[in-house]
Amino acid sequence: MKKMKIMIFGSKGMVGRSLVRILSNSDTVGELIASSRDDTNLFSLDETMLKMKKEKPDIVINAAAKVGGIHANNTKRTEFIFQNLKINMNILEASISFPETKIINLGSSCIYPLNAENPIKEDSLMTGELEPTNSPYAIAKIAAIEMGRALNKQYSHQVVNLMPTNLYGPYDNFSEMDSHVIPGLIMRMHKAKVASNDTFKIWGSGTPLREFLYVDDLAEAVLFLLDKSCENDLYNVGFGEEISIMDLAFKIKNIINFQGELDFDSSMPDGNPRKLIDTTRLNDLGWRPITNLDTGLEQTYRWYLENNIN
Repeated sequence: MKKMKIMIFGSKGMVGRSLVRILSNSDTVGELIASSRDDTNLFSLDETMLKMKKEKPDIVINAAAKVGGIHANNTKRTEFIFQNLKINMNILEASISFPETKIINLGSSCIYPLNAENPIKEDSLMTGELEPTNSPYAIAKIAAIEMGRALNKQYSHQVVNLMPTNLYGPYDNFSEMDSHVIPGLIMRMHKAKVASNDTFKIWGSGTPLREFLYVDDLAEAVLFLLDKSCENDLYNVGFGEEISIMDLAFKIKNIINFQGELDFDSSMPDGNPRKLIDTTRLNDLGWRPITNLDTGLEQTYRWYLENNIN
């Protein structure tokens, strides 16, 4: 089998770094181009086109995105829709002249409607209203799917869209206001432990149910699909189990060994009350995740300790 030339856009993000590490060790990959903003400004169509013409990859993986948690999505709505639209438009438009290049586009399960039936199937796309706190980001990701379908119909590109559930792992964004739930809780609770705080406040009631996927499992799903001829263009990628935010917080409390009390602030938004995605379509091809939540959280906290102590 011919070894493939792979180019990853967004190679220095959490997903991109995992992809680079896992694909670099694969026998199916002959050459790996790890592209980032250091070599290509994805807000520029000209620069993105030049990169495609220079490299002429067999497969392009779009792992580039502006991402964040509920607070970031809800307060930086303009940045989230404009920046993600620009990235997706430029990568896909730059690919028009390369119909033999397979495109793997990474999105998010937030593309699905707020009241979609759980577990959420791929067919739920565009069947209802989006969750309002992150609708700009979701619309940008939905637009990428529709643009990929246009490319396929008009120019015969093979575009595969992967919609992972909530991701976490090494190189995540551990910040006070802009993080997703797991890195935000790890960072803030660790600091509360160091400060010997008696209580730790958590936004929301703690009742929403969420599903989490360790980032390396997503990278393994991409690797699994590199040489597959897919019947569908949209695949959910999830772990298949859900947990309440409250139970998640107590797991993290135990891993960090925080001795204080957890205080849930129900005046803050919860977001979607439940979101579990259906991964039957991908599972039927033979892919399964391997990293359970306890193991993934321990590995993520260990990475945080080794890399983020100030």
